[in-house]
Amino acid sequence: MSNLIDVKDLDFSKQEGKEVYWHSSAHILAYAVAKLYPNVQITIGPAIENGFYYDFDNVQIAESDLGKIEEEFHKITKEKVPFNTIVMKRDEAIKLFGKLGQTYKQEIIREIPKDEEVRLYWIGKGNYDDKESFVDLCRGPHVKSTDAIKAIKLTKISGAYWRGDSKNKMLTRLYGITFPSREELKEHITRLEEAKKRDHRILGQKLDLFVFSDLVGPGLPLYTPKGYIVRNQIVEFSRELQNAIGYTEVHTQQINKAELFKISGHYDKYKDDMLMVRSHYSDEEYFLKPMNCPQHTQIYASNMRSYRDLPLRYSDFANLYRDEKTGELSGLTRLRGFAQDDGHCFCRPDQIKQEFKNVLGIIKKALETYGMNYWIRLSLRDPKNKQKYLGTDEIWNNAEANLRSILIEENVKYVEAEGEAAFYGPKMDIMIKDALGREWQVSTIQLDFNMPMRFGLKYTDSDNAEKTPVMIHRAIIGSPDRFFGILLEHFAGKFPMWLSPIQVTVVPVADVFNDYAKEVADKLSAEGLRANADLREISMNKKIREHEIQAVNYILVVGEKEKNEKTVNARIRDTKEQRILGTKELLQKLNEEKEKRLLKSVFS
Repeated sequence: MSNLIDVKDLDFSKQEGKEVYWHSSAHILAYAVAKLYPNVQITIGPAIENGFYYDFDNVQIAESDLGKIEEEFHKITKEKVPFNTIVMKRDEAIKLFGKLGQTYKQEIIREIPKDEEVRLYWIGKGNYDDKESFVDLCRGPHVKSTDAIKAIKLTKISGAYWRGDSKNKMLTRLYGITFPSREELKEHITRLEEAKKRDHRILGQKLDLFVFSDLVGPGLPLYTPKGYIVRNQIVEFSRELQNAIGYTEVHTQQINKAELFKISGHYDKYKDDMLMVRSHYSDEEYFLKPMNCPQHTQIYASNMRSYRDLPLRYSDFANLYRDEKTGELSGLTRLRGFAQDDGHCFCRPDQIKQEFKNVLGIIKKALETYGMNYWIRLSLRDPKNKQKYLGTDEIWNNAEANLRSILIEENVKYVEAEGEAAFYGPKMDIMIKDALGREWQVSTIQLDFNMPMRFGLKYTDSDNAEKTPVMIHRAIIGSPDRFFGILLEHFAGKFPMWLSPIQVTVVPVADVFNDYAKEVADKLSAEGLRANADLREISMNKKIREHEIQAVNYILVVGEKEKNEKTVNARIRDTKEQRILGTKELLQKLNEEKEKRLLKSVFS
């Protein structure tokens, strides 16, 4: 891809096109801010998953200023100002930004080796050193002209530490998003408004599902009784699915010696993302584990293995910990402490295909049950940065060819993505789309020839020769904690009955019918339904309204008629429909809905 691209050659439907578009927009935003605030210090402004941001210093910007910044942005785009690019020597670039008074840019350039050249961009109709031009440091690529950007929305203003380090100065960060048309921007704003209503952090508090405590620490959720039920249903469904294809559950420790991670390769590749643990009685390094795979190798290594023993399949729900930056934490969807429906299979090469088919089958069943659309990304290593990965070219070529062959043979459509592999092997990543059309990477199946070799794992083959097993890493929905947050927004807090913390509430029309309300609730509870009777001394209508807000699937109203006829007046969530049902029929239908994990009411 060239460094300046005509807008007609950009495909905005693809992430690569969006990144060029949004990164160009970040530079235009910086230009607009510089025009309005001449003394501003510009720092960095990358494209991100949904739009872009730019960090500024030496400037005071409030929410009320975003409108005038958007106006200035539009002026620049309407003027059709060209993007230009130039390559110059490192010291020349330092001198240029010194002349412009941009110290952050000088700091970045000084980190570039002295013998390397530096690529600069400038937005302007003249030369880069004209007063009207805006100069920035960037490799590109970018659009050819500012008029490629048709619509902008500045979405948020926040603080951000320089380089993400709390020891550094706090900067002002502006988030924005742009589109090739105003219609697309309008659609996006509508989605944003809907996303605000579905924000799982707000819904989690409103529905009393989980809390965060400053005393416990950021990124470490505490689940309430109701929240535990939802999370446990997610875990139990994954457990049921993986047990069906032969996985047996193990439990491994959360604290591990550094040596384990040195052998696995995590110490060198992942150390900065791991939380260290100190002992009062030992000088040895210990870490909270960020993943389960190294521990599972030790269970495998604890016994001699024969080819007849394989495949060996272990699953694990033990908690994991990663040292995420505080500013990057986001409710349940980005945590420091979480679990995974994690699993590892040790198998012979001739068993790889069947194991992948088995795992793909349960992932498909899980996502269909949750009502999620999905597609598959074949995540490969970056051939230009091989030093980021463990293992030889032969190992990687073999592993990638294996995965590609399985997908082709199974007639599975996929998209290849270089640079998205794990450091130890290529992956099939399952990307889901939620109700708002947002994409999440949840499920994964990974092929690993490296870790078994690093730990010296062996099995005796049919020819009595020692062989190294293949290791398959897999997750069905990934982290139950993160998936909880995704589901909460996907369903807007209105879980299908099998997931709901309270499935049925019985409301008496008056206190004299409390005994019958309790009788119905007890009968449903005895059959495994999560049911209760609301016997509080408040009005019936207030009770009903509160339970509607709490998204209870069925509210059963009982009075004299229902008591005499052994029936209930069932109110079905999200409908105005009311049904008079006998308790026996009700029980049968609700058990059917729960056991089949239906997405909608059995009565709809």
